[in-house]
Amino acid sequence: MAAHRSAVYFVLAGLNSFSTVLFFYYFYFFAREAFGFDDARNLWLAALQGGVYAVGSWTGGRAAERWGYRRGLMAGMALMAAAWTAGIRAEGAVWHIGLLVMATLGMSCTWPALAALVTEGQDRSGMHRSVGVYNLVWAGTGALAYFTGGAVLEWLGMRALHLVPLAIVCSGLVLLVLAKPPHRPAQPEAQTGSPPSWETGHPQARRFLLMAWLANPLAYMAIQTLIAVMPGVTTRLGLSTTWAGMCASIWCFARLGAFALLGQWAGWHYRFGWLAAGYATLTTCFALILLAPSMLVLVLAQIGFGLALGLIYSSSLFYSMDAGPTRGQHGGIHEAAIGLGNMSGPLIGALALQWGPQTPRSDTIAITCLLVAGGCILWTMRPDEPAPGRS
Repeated sequence: MAAHRSAVYFVLAGLNSFSTVLFFYYFYFFAREAFGFDDARNLWLAALQGGVYAVGSWTGGRAAERWGYRRGLMAGMALMAAAWTAGIRAEGAVWHIGLLVMATLGMSCTWPALAALVTEGQDRSGMHRSVGVYNLVWAGTGALAYFTGGAVLEWLGMRALHLVPLAIVCSGLVLLVLAKPPHRPAQPEAQTGSPPSWETGHPQARRFLLMAWLANPLAYMAIQTLIAVMPGVTTRLGLSTTWAGMCASIWCFARLGAFALLGQWAGWHYRFGWLAAGYATLTTCFALILLAPSMLVLVLAQIGFGLALGLIYSSSLFYSMDAGPTRGQHGGIHEAAIGLGNMSGPLIGALALQWGPQTPRSDTIAITCLLVAGGCILWTMRPDEPAPGRS
């Protein structure tokens, strides 16, 4: 019965990922087509969305911990449904941007609650398996949404940007209402298995958590920037919307492959070398994607980018869930850090384009330099020895 209830939340994670990726990733294509937004305006838009997500995730995680994970998830899904319903008939950039903010607030309530629900009441071994499956589910459905989204929008028109996610989230709401809530153990950490590394008092475990909370928003800084300017990159390479979605989603499938590998092997837990290698690969491949002179470079760079993202995200989520019983709150911090990355990358890129328009690809240079600076900070935070209790 417990496995059945957990399966419901994995299904909801998949539905949530497909609907949000389709809407948020392709909103920039929509803004370019409907309102003539160039790279600079899309970067400002992405910075706004990231900032809203950071604040919403922080408060959403705390609210889910106080009011219950299911209630937090239901409230977020309902808010997204309301925004997408209004978006079907909305006209003008201001209205659509306002509804984008509304949908972002809804999404920020869903992910902390889902991460807590799929790992609730489990020891470290069970949590490792659940986090692995959870990552595979949301990454797989998200990759599928990005891959097929361009074709869906060309086939059904831009109205599908709101209609398809609305149909999916409404289906998820029905499933959530029909599913019985799981029994929540009074003391979930009193089960068999190793205690959370954070609670054992080892400073090295805490340091790994802080490093992951730094690396993950920097990774999402690169992702959000990439998503915002991808319409311009694919246009430069002469791709249609359908082919743009297919070619620009390669990193999503590479990240999915990384999740599949990491979910079967726990040797990367609390090992700085893996995190450092992943971050270096991320920085290099980010610059190569935005400067890609050909499809071959674009494809190869995305593979490395996705593999690195998988390791960095897995580190942040696992260490957050391994940090103690308040998983909704820690999940909120994990997602809020993502939001900060989503905001800072496009913001820096937009400012670089505004202040240095005479410099070719000033946005790419500025963000790559920031990623390098983040890598230097990670290096100074490296532990002197492996963390005790490493799985």
